[in-house]
Amino acid sequence: MKKDRLQAFSDGVVAILITIMVLELKAPDGATLDALRPLVPLFAAYVVSFVFLGIYWNNHHHLLHAADRINGRILWANLHLLFWLSLIPWVTWWVGRNHNASVPTALYGVVLLAAAFAYLILQRAIIKAQGPGSRLAAAIGRDLKGTISALLYAVAIPAAFLTPWISDALYVGVALVWLVPDRRIESRLFE
Repeated sequence: MKKDRLQAFSDGVVAILITIMVLELKAPDGATLDALRPLVPLFAAYVVSFVFLGIYWNNHHHLLHAADRINGRILWANLHLLFWLSLIPWVTWWVGRNHNASVPTALYGVVLLAAAFAYLILQRAIIKAQGPGSRLAAAIGRDLKGTISALLYAVAIPAAFLTPWISDALYVGVALVWLVPDRRIESRLFE
């Protein structure tokens, strides 16, 4: 299979997820700035989730750009990633409507952690198909950013039961670390 089909399919799924999220944003009942106040947690959750989906979309693009061939293992690993990403709109609205609640905040982290592991599985499937000496394998290296992200998610999940805002801060921190596309791949592909 050509990687272009996989990339187009994945791009379409991410576009649909973003569309689903924005459709959940409802206009306030009033016409004053004060009417926006109850929507702030929901909008903040939307922004963070939009950024996460954008980060995955961007890095997924780079990852597939580095792939020379696509096999069945890569297809299933990609679907696994898309499954976890497809849950982001749902947990976004749950946590946005219950922004001080522990369970929605923790579950948001579970979905983010599962998506991170799914991305790692996809990355490894592509490296296995390309071979250990591939440019992608060299670019990924030890993946310190990915490891730190997973650890922060793992800390944020139980922290939600202490104070949800700590978890929220950790989620935002991970997003900030990943705002810049993965330059390790760019540097190896465009040398």
